[in-house]
Amino acid sequence: MGSKYLCICLFLVTLLSFGQNSKSDTFWVYNLEEAKEISKKENKNIVLYFGGSDWCRPCMMLQEDFFDDYKFTTYKKAFVFLYVDIPRNRNLLTAEQKEENYKLLEAYNKKKTFPLVSILNTKGKVLEELSGYSSLRDPKYHFELLEKYN
Repeated sequence: MGSKYLCICLFLVTLLSFGQNSKSDTFWVYNLEEAKEISKKENKNIVLYFGGSDWCRPCMMLQEDFFDDYKFTTYKKAFVFLYVDIPRNRNLLTAEQKEENYKLLEAYNKKKTFPLVSILNTKGKVLEELSGYSSLRDPKYHFELLEKYN
């Protein structure tokens, strides 16, 4: 009987942990109009990130080395972060989100390079962009890009 309660407690603790981890990702916005609205209201530039969550190995490495790096947390309040995922698995996005993401792909990533990090002003104009990510796994240039517009 005691091990049954222990399993239930461990399960609840695990659920709470996952809930807290998902809250750490709440800095992402998934709609350009919402990002521009927040950007104007808070007078912040937008970081537009194109990734392929289920197929793009450089995107996965950039996620680990840049977006998940402790240094990145210092920039979370300085920008509005817009994430555009272009997965191969069509079930990962709702129909509405897929439509939004492909519109943004056509407008802001005509060469379809992944990963792509762009800095936009409050009106959605591209100020600068950085495409690709090296297998050397050095996010130095990505941090320099954020620092330049911070």
